[in-house]
Amino acid sequence: MASITIPLSPPNPHSLSSRNSFFSSPSFTKLLRSPPSFYFSFDRKSSLSVSASSSTRALEALIFDCDGVILESEHLHRQAYNDAFSHFNVRCPNDDDNGKLNWSLEFYDVLQNQIGGGKPKMRWYFKEHGWPTSTIFQNPPEDDNDRAKLIDTLQDWKTERYKEIIKSGTVKPRSGVLRLMDEAKAAGKKLAVCSAATKSSVILCLENLIGLDRFHGLDCFLAGDDVKEKKPDPSIYITAAKKLGVSESNCLVVEDSVIGLQAATGAGMSCVITYTSSTADQDFKEAIAIYPDLSDVRFSDLESLLQAVVVAK
Repeated sequence: MASITIPLSPPNPHSLSSRNSFFSSPSFTKLLRSPPSFYFSFDRKSSLSVSASSSTRALEALIFDCDGVILESEHLHRQAYNDAFSHFNVRCPNDDDNGKLNWSLEFYDVLQNQIGGGKPKMRWYFKEHGWPTSTIFQNPPEDDNDRAKLIDTLQDWKTERYKEIIKSGTVKPRSGVLRLMDEAKAAGKKLAVCSAATKSSVILCLENLIGLDRFHGLDCFLAGDDVKEKKPDPSIYITAAKKLGVSESNCLVVEDSVIGLQAATGAGMSCVITYTSSTADQDFKEAIAIYPDLSDVRFSDLESLLQAVVVAK
């Protein structure tokens, strides 16, 4: 496989103006008309790596993650977890502040980018810091059943608290998301949402943020409840491709974190990243494009990417 590197100007890895000027240039038009297809990888350097391949991909399905992509939600989840810990007076023996559990912004940024799903987050934390006392169990639970009950109770209360926050009307979708969804549907493409979060909380988010018409118009909707393994395991995206009836190679995933990126690429799908403040410094080298947000990204841009672009190996 041959490859070349095309410098971008100005040297800004997230510059949409640089991307748009290249895609509208004669060079890009010539590449698209060439016998082989060409694949591009936007990285954090001031260049665009291009590799030639003998195969092409057609964008048949656009798949969105929810948290971090459709809405910037991690600070809301952190608030809901801390409210749950306070409500049940959760205290871990190895924590500061007399054991009172409260996840800081800095800690949660690391945690949520390493472990997908609320229950796995808490299980990992309690294993590392000691199983807590609470109003659920006066003494730290010692058997698997009681530990599962503790986590289930905390997660259920946290989910309801998160719903209250979403229903408050203060949360808005990230820029460009609704337009991209509408453009995909108008182009006759399949549209899906795949989230590692609890199904009830994702449904609430989607109903309030993208509207009932768009939500019911989805061709596939999967949440963490629908698969045995959470991201970065690729199960949710493999399942989505089967439900959509399309090849994984003809799906394009929109994610915001390395965990989601790994899940998408593990399923054999290409992935674009729209990062958040808590994921901006992650290594997205396997993504085919990286954006600060989707405000200037058109569905036709994504089609061009998948038709002519794959991460240079």
